[in-house]
Amino acid sequence: MPLLSSTGSDGSGSLLSGFSDWVVGLMETIGAPGAGIAVALENLFPPLPSELILPLAGFTASRGSFTIVEAIFWTTLGSVVGALALYGIGAALGRERMRRIAAKLPLVQVEDVDRTEAWFERHGSKAVFFGRMVPIFRSLISIPAGIERMHLGLFMLLTLAGSLLWNSLFIGAGFLLGENWHVVEEYAGIFQWIVIVVVVLAIAWWVTKRVRTLRHRDSDGA
Repeated sequence: MPLLSSTGSDGSGSLLSGFSDWVVGLMETIGAPGAGIAVALENLFPPLPSELILPLAGFTASRGSFTIVEAIFWTTLGSVVGALALYGIGAALGRERMRRIAAKLPLVQVEDVDRTEAWFERHGSKAVFFGRMVPIFRSLISIPAGIERMHLGLFMLLTLAGSLLWNSLFIGAGFLLGENWHVVEEYAGIFQWIVIVVVVLAIAWWVTKRVRTLRHRDSDGA
């Protein structure tokens, strides 16, 4: 019986099928650590879908390739390792360099960085914990944590807790659904698109507001 059952006829389906085959081959070759490697890469390259990797790891565990505990352990370790790499990038970037970059970007002001820092100081812990459960943001949230030099021990603890909860949920669902593991990925994909739409609308609103503000300042100056 083939391991994968959610291949599509279009290009995106073929791409996902190819990625799934690679993840399966990795897990079949080195076991549960293969799932951990795939999740670590997903943290570094957000387009790679953890919503596919995790239930697939659960399904593979249900076939006896490794235990569900091993799947959760290695994928959570992979999440922490990937998050630490992005934290390091943020720490290397630093506040001052971030301010210099912001000063050169169109529509962005240094005050925006200051407000973001102030927000992160108030809500950084919650952002890191809950961000681990939101598509796209679960990777990106590690960078501002590094920029703001959040205490490394606290960052690792929050990342571990959020990742453990998220990974356990998806791996457990894949384990219980068995051959129908791809149902989890389908519903998670809907959630991811909702997040993307919200982000796009928020960016459009911010850009529109900033352009209007700049035009108002220009007219006042004139």
